[in-house]
Amino acid sequence: MDIEDTLLMIPGPVKVAPRVLRAMSRPMISHRSGDFSAIYSDCCALLKPFFETANDVVVMTGSGTVGMDAAVASTIGHDDKIVTISNGKFGERFTEIGERYGRAIPVKFDWGTPFDLDKVEAAVEDGAKAVAMVHNETSVGLTNPAKEVGEIARKHDALFIVDGISSIGGNDFQTDEWGIDIAITGSQKALAVPPGLAVVAVSKRAEERFLSQSRSYYADLRAHLKSARKSQAQTPFTPAVSLFFALQEALHMAEEEGFAARRARTAQQAESVRVAAKALGIELFPKVNQHSHYSNTVTAMKMPQGVSDDKLRGGMKKRGVVVSGGQDLIKGKIFRIGTMGMCSSGDILRTIQTLELILAQEGKIASCGAGVEAASRVLYK
Repeated sequence: MDIEDTLLMIPGPVKVAPRVLRAMSRPMISHRSGDFSAIYSDCCALLKPFFETANDVVVMTGSGTVGMDAAVASTIGHDDKIVTISNGKFGERFTEIGERYGRAIPVKFDWGTPFDLDKVEAAVEDGAKAVAMVHNETSVGLTNPAKEVGEIARKHDALFIVDGISSIGGNDFQTDEWGIDIAITGSQKALAVPPGLAVVAVSKRAEERFLSQSRSYYADLRAHLKSARKSQAQTPFTPAVSLFFALQEALHMAEEEGFAARRARTAQQAESVRVAAKALGIELFPKVNQHSHYSNTVTAMKMPQGVSDDKLRGGMKKRGVVVSGGQDLIKGKIFRIGTMGMCSSGDILRTIQTLELILAQEGKIASCGAGVEAASRVLYK
């Protein structure tokens, strides 16, 4: 099938609107010009409501991981403790970054299981300078309790660093209300821009606690903030200019839809996937409780018994729909459907219909239609 006819339903990179792709084809400009400064300033102004913050925002060229790296490199010295909480692959990445720069204190939970907040607090109260967590654990489709962890961090005077890469703009994410000192997202998620930009919101409190010199030359938040605050806003190093064109256009599209409206649409679409899964007898992977919830940007489901990853995802891909599989220790055990950015109701229904065809072919359902019908009731109620 032609790539232009392929529907990308993974949790990033996501489908990019033609309007945003066209913006990237504009003629190149100098990254030290007034034209670029105006674009960067406009992006930062629109990113603040996207993050629900009054904090300063910087845009860095690189994947979302460069934002995670910058947050730790700018705040954690060799002897500083940073508590890193994980219940999936990307929480573990925070531990790996923390170990590079300081003394990581990992608090680990089984993949896809909720945090034990008492265990988190016990780790934080032992002199941690910072607490780092993933709000929406993309690898398992679980939204973690940032508000509650933020309260623990503040109680013990620790900085609070949150990976909101697959969350901000799709899930409820209240940077200031939850006391998040450094919040991070990536362009290829709910922003619906091609990969290559990390966005970081930094509180005054975090800035006051920066190291005198960042442990990273490139991922230096002080340098990025200094450049962004110039009379002509800029980046300290050469940025991916065409991606800034795309970011500006995508932010205007989000503003036109309404940031709250986009989050509500994403929530509705995720709910439609969940009810379709139930109608098809597919079990959701993560466990939830009063503090942890199913993600609204990616739904993780257990692979139906007797159906291989190749049969399910490979079969869907042959029919023009691409969904994600499991990573590392859960590879082949789950599959994931992304619902963020420019995902439409039609995209959801095509995805569920294709999934039904595979399940019918594998003898797991007698006939097609139940999943699409269930999803439609949510999408068009």
